Amino acid sequence: MLAPLLHLVIMPPAPQGIRWRGAEGRHYNGAMGTWTDEFLAPAVPTLVAPDTFGRLVVDLARERVVRTPWALLAGTLCVNASLNWGSVSGMARWDRPPVGTVLRTKEVPEDLRDDDPPPWGDSHEEARLLAAGERILDVLPALRSAPYGRRDVAVAFARMDFGRKAVRRHFWWEDHRTPLVAFALAAPQHLPLAANRFGEPDGDGPAHPVQTCVVHTYKHLPMDGPPPPLAAVLSRHLGPELVNGKTRG
Repeated sequence: MLAPLLHLVIMPPAPQGIRWRGAEGRHYNGAMGTWTDEFLAPAVPTLVAPDTFGRLVVDLARERVVRTPWALLAGTLCVNASLNWGSVSGMARWDRPPVGTVLRTKEVPEDLRDDDPPPWGDSHEEARLLAAGERILDVLPALRSAPYGRRDVAVAFARMDFGRKAVRRHFWWEDHRTPLVAFALAAPQHLPLAANRFGEPDGDGPAHPVQTCVVHTYKHLPMDGPPPPLAAVLSRHLGPELVNGKTRG
């Protein structure tokens, strides 16, 4: 079962002017809102076998939880890096660099640096784009060649698949700025169960250790908890005891 979800506090507004198609087919104009990164992970931090991770990633696309293209990254990753705002997975998703490109988080000016641990402080990532593509089965040979278990590995997908009714119903409207990243980390990292990127580390409650996990992002979400199709795939491959948490901002 899913662990209880803790609620978060308000974060800065995102850009206006986006249109969504609601679950009932109507269109809505974008408005001020809050970005949230939400994770789902086993109750005990575990690095699953490479074949299990590959099947998880394939099922996410086959069962129309996410849409390709996908991008495979390996290097030093921060599971707390904001997916749409400065992470290397976000760069791979939005910039579509050539395979082989080394992606790095941008240097923060010295007077703006924040030494708090992520997500409250700055993330530092450096990873190589090992492979990318539209066909989901092509990710399997790419994963077999990745430094799985020796370096942090991630597969980033372009967005949630709103063509699946259960996904669209969960979010209520389409928003193509909703990437999802599956992580297989070389060592456990900690994700807060409920955090505000503009808050303080000692004021946002407990954190959960993760090693294999999935993080997705969205701006508006009327429903509480993870999308049921996503939870179903992860329960099958990672076990039924899953922990769910959120970071806003």
